[in-house]
Amino acid sequence: MTDQGTAHESRRLSTKEAAELLGVKPETVYAYVSRGQLSSRRGAGSRGSTFDAKEVEALARRNRREPAAPTTANELSVRTRITLIDKDHYYFRGVDATELALNHSYEEVAEWLWTGVLRPGVRFTAPEETTAAARRAVDALPEHSGPTDRLRVAAISAAAADPLRFDLSEEAVIGTARTLIPTLVTALPPVLSGHRDEGPLARRLWARLTADKPDEAALHALDTALALLVDHDLAASTLAVRVAASARAHPYAAVSAGLGVLEGPLHGAASGLAHRMLLDVLDRGSAAPVVADELRAGRRIPGLGHRLYPGEDPRAQTLFALLEVMPKAGPALAAARDVVATTARHTDLRANVDLALAVLTASTGMPAEAGETVFAVARTAGWIAHALEEYEERPLRMRPSGQYVGLRPPQPMPAPTEA
Repeated sequence: MTDQGTAHESRRLSTKEAAELLGVKPETVYAYVSRGQLSSRRGAGSRGSTFDAKEVEALARRNRREPAAPTTANELSVRTRITLIDKDHYYFRGVDATELALNHSYEEVAEWLWTGVLRPGVRFTAPEETTAAARRAVDALPEHSGPTDRLRVAAISAAAADPLRFDLSEEAVIGTARTLIPTLVTALPPVLSGHRDEGPLARRLWARLTADKPDEAALHALDTALALLVDHDLAASTLAVRVAASARAHPYAAVSAGLGVLEGPLHGAASGLAHRMLLDVLDRGSAAPVVADELRAGRRIPGLGHRLYPGEDPRAQTLFALLEVMPKAGPALAAARDVVATTARHTDLRANVDLALAVLTASTGMPAEAGETVFAVARTAGWIAHALEEYEERPLRMRPSGQYVGLRPPQPMPAPTEA
């Protein structure tokens, strides 16, 4: 990107001076120009280019950021200031995440992730034309479509309706997030009659998950679940989002990448498996035969264990505590404890958030796939936070090298086969 105008207000650097300040070779300076990270201009009466000193200094500061943690050949480490997981606790921007979730709404926690500012009472809303377009697209899907199908279509529809979606400035991306999340919720068909789309996001989402009327304890549990699930470091879906953002995909596309990964049974759909297991335990009256059937089929017991927490998942602990004061949650909560106690005879795996989320969905008249919807809506805020970080990094840096293990060339041309 070359600027042919005159700029007398800022000192200009030669290529050599810019390279010395950046600590790179002169040819690398021109690589920064080709990537759009620096602007250049022909010097008056000179064959060489000159560079804005302030722009070069800003790039040098970004390049001097703390180095990434050491990696092995099979690991990728990414610098982040969003979530820290440490010794059976996790933190959002250094603040205990469970305390934030218990004391602040999902929208407030999302704002904290994006801006580092707590905004009490913040509510996310979306333009009617955007939500109407998303609803039409979702309504056109087959009846058997899953929740992630609906959310992906809603995100794509919202993107198509937004001519400013390619603006990747921080202010624009956060503005997109504040309208995208309620669009995803509002695009889902409501099942609670007489509901009005107003108030906290958790209340609007509830009406799309169950026909049961909520009390304050149940709404608080759902809102807290959303806030607990808003981010969890570099989960598979979050990594996909950062790869998309590294290629400068707009935030709608980055969220779509996360939703694609989330649909796997080992990620966002895990709570649905736990939900069905709890219903089976309640139907059969004991966890023992259910656990035995799962193990006999060669399946792991859903809702147990997490590789990042040697002890109990703090998200599960927090959500279980809220469920204990909900009378309707009693049977499902007892079934979950039966599962944990049964498996504890042979393993030290503890309950994770998928099991706690399954208790919430199973005890409030929600379908098994409701947990996947809760997870996806919640994590959208975290994905946006990671996209914002990635937009500040060097473009296309998320490009590992493949280790070729196929036949070594040269190989003969393949012979055609008969049809």
